Amino acid sequence: WPIVELPVREMVSVARALAPMTAGLGLEQVLLHFTAAEGDELTEKAIAFSYQPGTGATASLLHEPPGRLEPVNKYSHKVQSARRRGTAYPYELIPLVSGNGGTFVEHDLDEKGRLVEVARLPGQNTAGIIAGVATTPTKTYPEGITRVVLFGDPTKSLGSVAEPECARILAAIDLADRLQCPVEWYALSSGAKISRDSGTENMDWVAAVLRRLITFTQDGGEVNVVVAGINVGAQPYWNAEATMLMHTRGILIMTPDSAMVLTGKQALDYSGGVSAEDNFGIGGFDRIMGPNGQAQYWAPNLAGASELLMAHYAYTYMSKGERFPQRAASTDPRDRNVCDSPHSSPGSDLVTVGDIFSSEANPERKKPFDIRALMTAVADQDHEPLERWTQMADADTAVVMDARLGGYAVALLGIESSPIQRHGFLPADGPDQWTAGTLFPLSSKKAARGINAASGNRPLVVLANLSGFDGSPESLRKGQLEYGAEIGRAVVNFDGPIIFCVVSRYHGGAFVVFSNRLNDNMEVIAVEGSKASVIGGAPAAAVVFARDVESRTNADSRVSELEQRVESAELDDRVRLQQEFTELRASVWSEKLREVAAEFDGIHSVERAQQVGSVHSIVPASGLRPILIEAVERGMDRQKRRGLGRLTHRRRRQGEG
Repeated sequence: WPIVELPVREMVSVARALAPMTAGLGLEQVLLHFTAAEGDELTEKAIAFSYQPGTGATASLLHEPPGRLEPVNKYSHKVQSARRRGTAYPYELIPLVSGNGGTFVEHDLDEKGRLVEVARLPGQNTAGIIAGVATTPTKTYPEGITRVVLFGDPTKSLGSVAEPECARILAAIDLADRLQCPVEWYALSSGAKISRDSGTENMDWVAAVLRRLITFTQDGGEVNVVVAGINVGAQPYWNAEATMLMHTRGILIMTPDSAMVLTGKQALDYSGGVSAEDNFGIGGFDRIMGPNGQAQYWAPNLAGASELLMAHYAYTYMSKGERFPQRAASTDPRDRNVCDSPHSSPGSDLVTVGDIFSSEANPERKKPFDIRALMTAVADQDHEPLERWTQMADADTAVVMDARLGGYAVALLGIESSPIQRHGFLPADGPDQWTAGTLFPLSSKKAARGINAASGNRPLVVLANLSGFDGSPESLRKGQLEYGAEIGRAVVNFDGPIIFCVVSRYHGGAFVVFSNRLNDNMEVIAVEGSKASVIGGAPAAAVVFARDVESRTNADSRVSELEQRVESAELDDRVRLQQEFTELRASVWSEKLREVAAEFDGIHSVERAQQVGSVHSIVPASGLRPILIEAVERGMDRQKRRGLGRLTHRRRRQGEG
């Protein structure tokens, strides 16, 4: 064969480009064997490339050419069997889970039904669930981030579950409870086992797992789910109990190869139910689980999902006995002025974050601005924020991020301050756009879930430009009262410091659900020039003080004089003067409305809110970042001194505290 003179690195890039072509062909691997010219020497080399479920295109250089193909052993047969189904064999995912320098120790049941370490070759599992303990070292935790890991095995009846699988899941949750660490679940299952020799007892075992997931998560336990393929029946409900309810802290990640369905397409079609073109159309991320907010993140493959999990742990992981996640090193200056940070938003003439707070550029604090620009300006610049529920439909006005402030892990909650155009069918009794600074039903739901997810783990920092809740018939029909109340419950029950910062306006019912009367660990800060009141000045003038506006309009000399001229005018001139009077009166009414509104805003200022205790302190915009960091530190110190927190409560319950 001809000698290859192309540099080997370029050969690898060519192989990576060719690898996607192997998808769906049933090929385990393509081996490119060649003689390479390296200077004056000729060497035998090989490049192996393939497209594997869960990891995507891979290419690797083999410095030693392989020998003849060996007969396929049992393990390789299982790997190939899983790939033929478009799934990943769990043992192949262990390097992703353990990470660089990490470990994975497989566990199985002992005679007492507890999970213990087992020393055996990969692929020797007898049940459709593989369990183990993974530890991955990081910069913040060099000793390692420890998780109890579960894998669904597609080679065991497509991951169907019965007593053997459920017993191992229950034992894994118990082990995570003892270790005080998260459960990490790569979920793949065709549901409860259906066979000739077992029936309703399998459903009872499924219910036992459901109960344990509920008690574990209600006690503050964290279950993180990666949907690693098609999840049917019992598994989606387990996923829901672990990650989708208001009290849960775990995250759920989906990939393009995954779906969650209660009934598979074939069974739906046979029974006459409504299905879609495939299982992804019934419960995939793009059309269903992303828009409805039940899947919090999307990843391109299982490798990306594993990276997302580690990014999540970077903000949330606590080792046994810790009250808060460890502080990370940060080179971002503590006293950095956020006003210098850039700002860009469609339809906004605000160039920097400082313009948001400027009395010249934004005198009444009513101009639209991008809340994400402010949130990222406040957070540490050397730690990439992680935003949840980015694809959740109709929840655009709430933004939930995990970030760091001064190296401390915090949950950042912001309220979008630019109007957002709605898409699709618009009900006649609802708004045409998502109004800036307003909470709508699903954005209220997202905010409540974000608050609950941080409770007992890390401080909550809210950057608020809140004019209130939307009160349209559509919003009330879609649960505005319920989800708004969930925010209040989340704030009352929040275990940890809350720093609530008014950055622009703060009015209406939103004031109630974020009042410092709800939680003793809340500190309320307002940026200079912000507004805080029961209702905004303009609505107050138009509705509450309408009679005052009316009387001032009638008493205006311009109106009274023209009115007299109309009454005394001849019939020919009266029509013209009447039109002038109508236009003048409308203009004067608007003027008096603004006048009364300004008086109301002048009385109900943020300074008055501070005097009556609604706001604790008023701060300059230039010092916003260091002041927020100090507030976070104060809150964490108070919490540590009181000895409160999820872990303390759990130790007391278990008799360890």
